[in-house]
Amino acid sequence: MTAGTAETGNLPAHVAVIMDGNGRWAEARGLPKYKGHEAGMDAMIGIVRHASDIGVKHLTVYAFSTENWKRAQEEVAGIFDLLIIYVNRELEELHRNNVKVDVLGDRAPFSKKVNAALDKTIDKTAGNTGLRFHIALNYGSRAEILRAALAYPSTEEEFAEHLYTAGAPDPDLLIRPGGEKRLSNFLLWQCAYTELVFQDTLWPDYTPDDFNAAIAEYGARKRRFGGRTQG
Repeated sequence: MTAGTAETGNLPAHVAVIMDGNGRWAEARGLPKYKGHEAGMDAMIGIVRHASDIGVKHLTVYAFSTENWKRAQEEVAGIFDLLIIYVNRELEELHRNNVKVDVLGDRAPFSKKVNAALDKTIDKTAGNTGLRFHIALNYGSRAEILRAALAYPSTEEEFAEHLYTAGAPDPDLLIRPGGEKRLSNFLLWQCAYTELVFQDTLWPDYTPDDFNAAIAEYGARKRRFGGRTQG
């Protein structure tokens, strides 16, 4: 497949991505870590465009976890500076392409500047009806599940309404580039029956061809959801 095409007969409606490998990419090149995050942001922009072009309905990216606060203060600050740059640079294109943006996670610890940039993006794209682009920021699945449990829901459906992903379907496909093979506290409830694809490419080098390859692997699988294949 080329970067501009993907098999659409079994296209996942919702793709989740753990964007892994920015730091290792920078270290391998003798660069500061912020250069890895900068390159990773560029890769993310390319995948958002491609996912929108091929008809994916929902794209969720793991941009900053609750555990990432443990990183060096300079690195964390750099990640949020890049987020603001991304909003200012890409918002108009996202809006033109009918992409609707929302944020999954606890935004309370963010600065006023970061929250203002996020609000600007969410408000600008609120009426769009194309790709739903979910950015997981200060997100941790265990904290999300605990938050929902404390609301005392009585059924799975009611429980799901108290998750950050309420209103979105569970991911059909979760992709993790970077060579690691774990979920890292990401969408644990939602990924109960999600197909997982692990790839070795570090995220800053990730391309639409890599994305297409993951979709092709997904398309070759039979999803049973706990049942048996008929015939």
